[in-house]
Amino acid sequence: MDPVGVAAAPDAGPGPAWQSKCPWGAPNTTSISCSLADVMSEQLAKELQLEEENAAFPEVVAVAEGPFITGENIDTSSDLMLAQMLQMEFDREYDAQLRREEKKINGDSKVSISFENYRKVHPYDSDSSEDEVDWQDTRHDPYRADKPTTTPRKGFIGKGKDITTKHDEVVCGRKNTARMENFAPEFQVGDGIGMDLKLSNQVFNALKQHAYSEERRSARLHEKKEHSTAEKAVDPKTRLLLYKMVNAGMLETITGCISTGKESVVFHAYGGKSATEDKVIPPECAIKVFKTTLNEFKNRDKYIKDDYRFKDRFSKLNPRKIIRMWAEKEMHNLTRMQNAGIPCPQVVILKKHVLVMSFIGQDQVPAPKLKDVTLSSEDMKKAYCQILKMMQQLYKECNLVHADLSEYNMLWHDGKVWLIDVSQSVEPTHPHGLEFLFRDCRNVSQFFQKGGVAEALNERELFNAVSGLNITADNEVDFQAEIEALEKMNEDHVQNQGKKLPMFSSDGDPPIYNE
Repeated sequence: MDPVGVAAAPDAGPGPAWQSKCPWGAPNTTSISCSLADVMSEQLAKELQLEEENAAFPEVVAVAEGPFITGENIDTSSDLMLAQMLQMEFDREYDAQLRREEKKINGDSKVSISFENYRKVHPYDSDSSEDEVDWQDTRHDPYRADKPTTTPRKGFIGKGKDITTKHDEVVCGRKNTARMENFAPEFQVGDGIGMDLKLSNQVFNALKQHAYSEERRSARLHEKKEHSTAEKAVDPKTRLLLYKMVNAGMLETITGCISTGKESVVFHAYGGKSATEDKVIPPECAIKVFKTTLNEFKNRDKYIKDDYRFKDRFSKLNPRKIIRMWAEKEMHNLTRMQNAGIPCPQVVILKKHVLVMSFIGQDQVPAPKLKDVTLSSEDMKKAYCQILKMMQQLYKECNLVHADLSEYNMLWHDGKVWLIDVSQSVEPTHPHGLEFLFRDCRNVSQFFQKGGVAEALNERELFNAVSGLNITADNEVDFQAEIEALEKMNEDHVQNQGKKLPMFSSDGDPPIYNE
């Protein structure tokens, strides 16, 4: 209260009653002076408050200090007060009945039910509002289940037959559930405490080991992403290589990713100017970044470890060297194909595991794959004849087998077929070279036979037409057996003589595997 405004009760002098109650009347300035101790007195403040309330609401029964519900200070003539008293008594009886029902239903069962949500909570049950404490002001959350109590140092709780040791199944289960909150934040454990979940030691140990493994794996993955290429992204070292190409003027700008595969990510870029006059950079380039992780393509070793060109340099213990050799392998294979006149991307430059080639397409739109384009019957026949000729050129002139030839690695551009993705290509003298060639023939034959090309040969006829090996076998099993026998013969010859069998005879005929 304002100390200046502290005054005694209104003057009860003569005059009509409405004048003293009229809010528009002239204020009564008469006041009684009092000391500072009286102003600060709590008892004086309560008396003044009661006088003001009695003057403003004379019909309301004043409530004295002490309990609200008593038989001495209640005016039973008030219907409202009687209704409140009766309602409160009914609520107490109703809550008592619910507690008896809970006790009767639960009994000694471990799983219990509660009627807490159906109990009546009356606002006048509390004797004093000063004793009420808001739960938000404390660390206790009433909507969160309490953690299990710890077992004392003596190792047991209770006496006699009700004793509970620290090895109790229920106690240990609840403790294990509470311990799950100590796992890493990214390991979601749920609200096990609220559900009263009880985990056995075996389950908890398995979850704990799994949480630690996931944490270590996440750390390794984060470190690996810093040092290796990921899906549609490059690591800092690869990014630095691309920046150097742009700063040197070899590339004008890199527009974005155009293709992703199991072994590489391909970006589109506009070509710049070359430092030497003899080398011309195409207007549009394709940047093939080989992934430096072996997770996506783990069987690269079988394509490179037996290739005599890289056999001495192959090291399975150094994945980065394998990736660089893989990129170098594709560069050499593309150079052979380009010298033979086979339609393929033109090699611009190789920097470690980044290979820059000419772009097959126009205006940042890559040429469609043969599986995605719809060709007429004449174009399909034309494409088949072209592929048959390219396979023969690849085998005879380039001394290569594609090893992954299918409609996914052939592009249709400018009315002809272009071969791409030759990093896994091997020579026919490879221990599995003829097997790879037979697999390519099967893929090509099946695609064009489904496309309605009547002139398409089957895989065995196509294999003989490409390789020139007249293998006569009635079924596919015998055909593959003869292929394996030829490969074994060639491998034995290499081990005994220390050199490969001649791929081409002096007159240019197809190779013949003999001693």
